[in-house]
Amino acid sequence: MNVPTRARLRDTHVTLSHGGGGRAMRDLIDEVFAAAFRPDAMEDQARLSDAALTEPGARLAMTTDSFVVTPLEFPGGDIGKLAICGTVNDLAVGGARPLWLSAAFIIEEGTEIALLRRIVATMAAEAEAAGVRIVTGDTKVVGRGAADGVFVTTTGVGAIPPGRDLAASRIRPGDVALVNGVLGDHGATILAARGDLALSTDIRSDCQALGHLMEAVIAAAPGTRAARDATRGGLASALNEMAEAAGVGVEIEEEALPLRDEVKGMCEILGLDPLYLANEGTLVLFVPEAEAAAALAAMRARPEGRDAVIVGRATAEHPGQVRMRTAFGGARIVDMLVGEQLPRIC
Repeated sequence: MNVPTRARLRDTHVTLSHGGGGRAMRDLIDEVFAAAFRPDAMEDQARLSDAALTEPGARLAMTTDSFVVTPLEFPGGDIGKLAICGTVNDLAVGGARPLWLSAAFIIEEGTEIALLRRIVATMAAEAEAAGVRIVTGDTKVVGRGAADGVFVTTTGVGAIPPGRDLAASRIRPGDVALVNGVLGDHGATILAARGDLALSTDIRSDCQALGHLMEAVIAAAPGTRAARDATRGGLASALNEMAEAAGVGVEIEEEALPLRDEVKGMCEILGLDPLYLANEGTLVLFVPEAEAAAALAAMRARPEGRDAVIVGRATAEHPGQVRMRTAFGGARIVDMLVGEQLPRIC
């Protein structure tokens, strides 16, 4: 098959013509998106269609999410990394092995082409590391002021192995709660990166894909009950959702929570609670007590879980409620987040 020579994209910024469906749009898609996500597809223009054809042959899980973070680039990642990791993680904590992703972009007129190239390069690298393929997508360009740089929507599909069933309703009293790493780094990073509060910190976002970590944990602790990624609303909201779904109480230990001094200090200055700060590479999971040591070891054996710790356990007392034993020997209720501590974090 003779493939027409690809036009060279000479523009430095996105214009409305890049969303018009013509040559300019094709150049943008070919040279910025397809070249990064599906290099082999450049040899077969027929594959650049509006739908990806698959033959899964397995029980499937599907998730979708939109990403509107500001700033678009921040220490530890960018909106592209968030989009890949966030979608992969939603599948992984549900017990699925992530396989395919779609990626749709809304781009504001005037956005630098160089910025787009950096974002999609990050997405391609993260997808490869996570073992997933970006198989289809869409691009739209809107006028100045109609968006905020770049918005990304990703949909993910994964396969759930036979016999695997992770659900918060399966949590039982006595089950142990573990997290794979430090809390609040993403929320603190975005807050500092915006520059509104003149905060200076070396904190980096924890953004990372957790599919390989989940597979390692389930292999080591096949009785794993449930997992959630502690994104918006932080650890507190994730635990409350799980406690309510299972009809159990949850007790956590303040002294066991993995928090950086910088994050705690920032929260003290701004009056924030680190338990509600967003994470983009941190999950909480419950396992039977007999498998807790194996699960912890499996997490710590991987780079995504080297800081894993046990933070608490489920209890038959106070069902549907999360309580924290404080460092002073007291206890307090940890409610769901009400409102929004920090908007546009992902």
